[in-house]
Parts: sequence; structure tokens; C-alpha cells
Amino acid sequence: MATRDGTAEWRGDLQSGSGTVSVASGLFERGNYSFASRFEEGPGTNPEELIAAAHAGCFSMALSNILSEAGHQPESVRTTAKVHLRNIEGQPTIAGIDLVTEGQVPGIDQQQFDQYAAQAKEGCPVSRALAGVDDMTLEATLAS
Repeated sequence: MATRDGTAEWRGDLQSGSGTVSVASGLFERGNYSFASRFEEGPGTNPEELIAAAHAGCFSMALSNILSEAGHQPESVRTTAKVHLRNIEGQPTIAGIDLVTEGQVPGIDQQQFDQYAAQAKEGCPVSRALAGVDDMTLEATLAS
């Protein structure tokens, strides 16, 4: 299996400092982040947004694989992951993740899609890596 790299640099103190994040592939280089982009609504990215993108991508791939292996070739699987950063006992904490997915999959019904989506939620590597998050929800919709 492959090893993937990401790099971050932070300059200054927490409140007034700033940083950049990059991925080794070069697809995303020097994305700016700051206290405001992480804990408020300021411009730039943040670690939680990157976790959300990684989780959505992993889940969509896992669900597509599960569907295909079951003989149901998906036309598409689109997922949004919403990562909730909360202050718990004075510490910033990822307190919840909501996975919202929609699939276009011919030949199955909503109940089957729900079952396959639940399997993907339990099995995707990013879900497993985030197993310490207390509240991880899943909303799955089969598009018609």
C-alpha cells in the first residue's frame, strides 16, 4: 500500500499567526489557513475541511466498491462530509461528522442502498481512522 504526504507550516502565535498546507501530489499547494479560518468564518482552509474532503472521497469510493461487488454498478455516488469542531472541556474537538450521500444506482431500492451505505461507513479507512469521533451520522438517498 502507498504512503501519502501532507505538509503544513505555521508562523507566529495561535491568534495572529498563519500557515499553509500542501499535499505532496502538488494538486493543492500552499493553501492558507489561520485562526479565523479554523475557529471562526474567515477565508482560507483548515484541517477539519481537509478531513471532511478526505472522508467524503473515501466513503464515496468505498460505497461504489461495495455496490459494484454486489453486482450493482453505480452511475455515481456523491458525498458531503460535515465535520463539527466544538469546544469540549476547554479543548477544540471534532465532536461529530455527518455523512450525506446520494447515489444513482440502477436496480436497487432505498433499503438496499441504506444497507450498502452503512457498510461503507463502517469499512472505509477514513471512517475507521476517525473511530474516536463520538457522533458520526449517515444520511443516504437513492436518486431516482
